[in-house]
Amino acid sequence: MNVGIVSTGIYLPEERMTAEKIATLSDIPLDVIKEKMGIIEKPIPGEEDHTVEMGVRAAKQALEKSGIDAKNIDLIINIGEEHKEYPLWTSAIKIQEEIGAYHAWAFDVALRCGTTIMALKVAKSLMLADPSIETVLLAGGYRNSDLIDYENERTRFMFNLGAGGGAMILQKNYPKNTILESELITDGSFSDDVIVPVGGTKRPLTERHLQEGLYRLDVTDPAGMKARLEQKSLQNFLTAIRSSLQKSGYTEEDIDYIGILHMKKSAHDYVLNELGLTSDQSIYLENYGHIGQIDQILSLELAEKEGKIKEGDVVVLVSAGIGYAWGAITIKWGDT
Repeated sequence: MNVGIVSTGIYLPEERMTAEKIATLSDIPLDVIKEKMGIIEKPIPGEEDHTVEMGVRAAKQALEKSGIDAKNIDLIINIGEEHKEYPLWTSAIKIQEEIGAYHAWAFDVALRCGTTIMALKVAKSLMLADPSIETVLLAGGYRNSDLIDYENERTRFMFNLGAGGGAMILQKNYPKNTILESELITDGSFSDDVIVPVGGTKRPLTERHLQEGLYRLDVTDPAGMKARLEQKSLQNFLTAIRSSLQKSGYTEEDIDYIGILHMKKSAHDYVLNELGLTSDQSIYLENYGHIGQIDQILSLELAEKEGKIKEGDVVVLVSAGIGYAWGAITIKWGDT
């Protein structure tokens, strides 16, 4: 018994923020934005580009590509962000209603920018364990760019945050694009490093907080986090990738394509070099920035369009999310 990817869907807002705009807002030299941070431009939300709505648009696209009737979906897992239309809201149930998946049940999951990898693992496990779950939709949106203050030096590593929606349809015993094994790593020593400091039970939101812009993302210990990440982050990327491959019966020498989230160019190149891969075996998302957990779906779609994935290829999707979490999942592409 296996689980395969039937189709994907991507929605990207039309509005863009350029590197020049980021440089102006942040007072960072343009060459640093483009060359070090690796941003040419990124999509940002328009007036109607709400988080769950973008996930709905991506889901409809995935359904159209698959030819599957929404009424045949058994389960919907929302992979979008907590920053959405309403603070307390089960987004997956709204997606269910909007696409007409009347026979499904639905729930939300969250692991920040590692959510898609985690949701693929959860979905596969549920499908293999429950005979009643044959077809699963993963869908969600992301617009955490709203939470960035470009004058806050502490958050500059998040200036690449953009907006968009993504979706995947999975099916039991689908004879293509087989989802193999995954690896997830979490490290609680980073759990309080990146937060929105107000709006929760510790510091309920007040008018003064809004005036002071405290409702945006901030970093509580920038020097400490940087030091700890330098010790752990890239190695955890590599550990997650190698473990996912090993569990799937492969090694890094078997990788044909790797879909990596957007991060600074030097880190992207380091991962490729350590794995013995070339730039042709990945896509650097410099024209999209970092759309959170949507990056892996976007990378897959772009790779298909550019002919970077072919029948029989071993594909690895890689993520990292604040908290901190690292994840990888291996896919055997094409007919199995």
